[in-house]
Amino acid sequence: MEALKQGADTLFILLGAVMVLAMHAGFAFLELGTVRRKNQVNALVKILVDFSVSTIVYFAVGYGVAYGAHFFVGAEQLAAKNGYELVKFFFLLTFAAAIPAIISGGIAERAKFWPQLIATAVIVGLIYPFFEGIVWNQHFGVQGWIKGLTGAEFHDFAGSVVVHAVGGWIALPAVLLLGARANRYRKDGAMSAHPPSSIPFLALGAWVLTVGWFGFNVMSAQTLDKISGLVAVNSLMAMAGGTLAAVLVGKNDPGFVHNGPLAGLVAVCAGSDLMHPLGALVVGAVAGAIFVFMFTLTQNKWKIDDVLGVWPLHGLCGTWGGLAAGLFGSQALGGLGGVHLGAQLIGTAMGVSWALLGGLLVYGLLKHTTGIRLSQEEEYDGADLSIHKISASPEREANW
Repeated sequence: MEALKQGADTLFILLGAVMVLAMHAGFAFLELGTVRRKNQVNALVKILVDFSVSTIVYFAVGYGVAYGAHFFVGAEQLAAKNGYELVKFFFLLTFAAAIPAIISGGIAERAKFWPQLIATAVIVGLIYPFFEGIVWNQHFGVQGWIKGLTGAEFHDFAGSVVVHAVGGWIALPAVLLLGARANRYRKDGAMSAHPPSSIPFLALGAWVLTVGWFGFNVMSAQTLDKISGLVAVNSLMAMAGGTLAAVLVGKNDPGFVHNGPLAGLVAVCAGSDLMHPLGALVVGAVAGAIFVFMFTLTQNKWKIDDVLGVWPLHGLCGTWGGLAAGLFGSQALGGLGGVHLGAQLIGTAMGVSWALLGGLLVYGLLKHTTGIRLSQEEEYDGADLSIHKISASPEREANW
């Protein structure tokens, strides 16, 4: 029976890892559909290469920083318990690799390729796993300190704060240090619109992310005996709430409509194991409205050129999710309880502060050493031709 349980747990978490791996295709197509045609190849290449760098760095360094374990032992030892520990690494890697995938969307169309890979290595190897270890592995006694202060630990079941808020808040300094795309905000005060190059690809990316998210949330239980249908239905309700709020507040704009479910899912991660489905619906709806309102504000009023709106989507909706777990996870609002709003506030504030500091340090250092932005000419030609020497759909030449 024990062997059967180990095999089942390994399969369970492997399926979760594969579903979250598929989400990276969603990140790629969401970015591809949103950027201009001359930057589509770059979007696809970045996500795949970032994931590969993340895999090596998290295997060698990041997983050890977060969980104090390493894989530099014989294969016989690694194969113990059906290789469960290895597959757990795979699952948690897909979370870690989401951070550079999130950042990629904010800095699209004008960021250099190789410096971003350096940033990915530092973020996935050190910055993200440092906070991951604090929240999910009791590092430095921080969770004990929060519990002593408020009566409950900081609760983040599937990473509203640990993954999404951290990714979004690291992206904000990166976007600010890069500056806006050329001619996006003109000297006469006018703005050049850069509409999505492909709504179908954008929609495909959103759908792939949405489906994969059920692995992201449900499989965060990590063993089969802890699986909860509540997590699945709460994710579903938050997705629906986010979509409907985005279609209403965003006045039927398809870009907003397809980011709405993602906003809802970002926000529900933290408390998806605690909330009542109606609470999850409200949390998702609020997140959908936050995204539309804040994306519009950052782009049009504050003139922050965050191409995919990753700071509003992941940074702010993730922050809301951390706090929402303390509200809608409480028994007073139909949840299971065992959470405290004060603990959620402290944990969320710590994640946001650490991410901001990390983003400033990494991208600030890169800006002053290698540089992080394409030249004016390279940006004008597009990242596809400048970096990869080919466009997404090359014109057929006369001599073919």
